[in-house]
Amino acid sequence: MNTFLKRVLILLSIIALGLFLYSVFVENIFAPRLSPKDTVEFKLNDLKLEVFYNRPFKKGREIFGALVPHDQVWRTGANEATTFETNKVLEVKGVPLAAGKYTLWTVPRDSVWTVMFNTKQYSWGVNAEMKPMWDPNFDALTIEVPLQKLQNTVEQFTIAFDNSTDNLFLTMAWDDVKVSVPLK
Repeated sequence: MNTFLKRVLILLSIIALGLFLYSVFVENIFAPRLSPKDTVEFKLNDLKLEVFYNRPFKKGREIFGALVPHDQVWRTGANEATTFETNKVLEVKGVPLAAGKYTLWTVPRDSVWTVMFNTKQYSWGVNAEMKPMWDPNFDALTIEVPLQKLQNTVEQFTIAFDNSTDNLFLTMAWDDVKVSVPLK
């Protein structure tokens, strides 16, 4: 084997080892995520809805009013910004929402939540100062939905589609709180 080929193989081996060590010690890609990613889908006839989000755990913490402050914009999950995608025009609480991909933001309060569908796609949910990256200039739709208190605690933040009563809802539940966004 000639000298040039040996040097190239040694250099590639060093680069591969460096990338492996970086992924293990810096990015920790082999450890389970503290807030796992999840995607929920709803399909009915030619309607397709999809939500991508990260699911933090309660872990004995006080959630709403503490970890997630009241009256402040929340990225509605953890890590990356939560996205909502529809292939058809929807009515959200009677207001039209065009087909497309949106980031989903909320403002939790004691008795009502504000839910915003934002057209801007954000790479992450918060900036370096841990402030939401949400820009209100890109809100396509803003609605308020009532809060429901739950009897049982939901340990892990959960977004789902509920069509059990022939009325479609986008539900978000965590701790002892649930909100339902009506979709048509």
